Amino acid sequence: MTKTTPTRHVILGNGPAGVVAAEQIRKQRPRDSIVMVGAEPEPPYSRMAIPYLLIGKVGEKGTYLRKDPDHFKKQNIQEVRARATKLDTAGKKVHLDNGDVLEYDKLLIATGARPISPPIPGVNLPGVHPCWTLENARQIIELAKPGSRVLQMGAGFIGCIIMEALALRGVKLTVVEMGNRMVPRMMTEGAGSMIRDWCIKKGVDVHCSTRVEAIEGSSPLRVKLSNGETLEVDLVISATGVKPNLDFLEGSGLQMDQGLLVDDHMQTNIKDVYAAGDVAQVRDFSTGEKTVNMIQPAAADDARIAAQNMMGQGTTTQGSLAMNVLDTLGLIAASFGQWWGAEGGQSVELQNKDEFTYLRLEFLGDVLIGATSLGLTNHVGVMRGLIQGKIHLGEWKDHLLDDPTRLMEAYLACAQSQSTWKLPSSSLQH
Repeated sequence: MTKTTPTRHVILGNGPAGVVAAEQIRKQRPRDSIVMVGAEPEPPYSRMAIPYLLIGKVGEKGTYLRKDPDHFKKQNIQEVRARATKLDTAGKKVHLDNGDVLEYDKLLIATGARPISPPIPGVNLPGVHPCWTLENARQIIELAKPGSRVLQMGAGFIGCIIMEALALRGVKLTVVEMGNRMVPRMMTEGAGSMIRDWCIKKGVDVHCSTRVEAIEGSSPLRVKLSNGETLEVDLVISATGVKPNLDFLEGSGLQMDQGLLVDDHMQTNIKDVYAAGDVAQVRDFSTGEKTVNMIQPAAADDARIAAQNMMGQGTTTQGSLAMNVLDTLGLIAASFGQWWGAEGGQSVELQNKDEFTYLRLEFLGDVLIGATSLGLTNHVGVMRGLIQGKIHLGEWKDHLLDDPTRLMEAYLACAQSQSTWKLPSSSLQH
């Protein structure tokens, strides 16, 4: 019997995507070599846990993806602390900033994203910080004391999570957002405006359709806004967006757009090179167009599919479903699929500004293609199920146009006979 040579897997990135892929491969290939490269000095951790660190709900160890310090050693997954500087796809080699060169048979690029520094005078002054890494969190904890004056630039998905943590630290918080509403890339105008009103009610000073024009001075910083105001603050948080870590791939021959372009097997245009997580530009479930979907559940799903294909299993993705669930100072918001609607489609919107509840459904034909909700958590699982199952609603579409709150009835009436998608049992308990 011929012994097969163990495959050498190299995984660039030790965030959620890298960890999931490494463990998936190890589970099925005990003899293969797995090297996982992480650029930060800490063990693999979740950036989504940083807000819990800021409010003291967890310590730094509570952000770690695996709590046992010997977890990866026990799994025989070799960890390397370094940053990739160059990829030689012809020679199947990765060059690291510590001088080492890793040879691979299969490569997964899961290097994540980094904050965008906006082109604002003074943005590099001491006292101006992103909130993306554990090191950033340590700096913010030192500066964001109760009563401190803090200005945050950006009120997107990540920005709102950071904002909640800052507010719970007891700071005097001002949020500046260029868009005409909060979370403009995941919420309709009605929902995003309602989130703004909720935050103001909770004591956060929110300026939409406003930009920071300059930051000056120190202790305090003086922040000039486009609306003519100048604010004195002790700390500025920059949460104006992130971009994929792709610089080291220059000259590699890999096709890139907003991210690394991959097929339905998560493979790039070069054989044996795969991508997952924030760097991967994947087919969108709703539109069919290639998109970068920077959410942790999507990163984990992409990583599992990439890992299976690195082992030759021929697994394909259904496409990346836009899926956002956000808790902003106790107000739960969610959006799924093509929440902005489609040409030729129909929609229905229900809102109660006094109660801070909102629901909007988007249809194309008799299929629900997108949904947005605020303050109505009992609809979240059903919306996802109907959209991901591409359920034909028939006459139930008209019922939902009359009363969009009848989503559960529509699901129970239509979905079970049509869809392979199974709604999580917990969602049926509401």
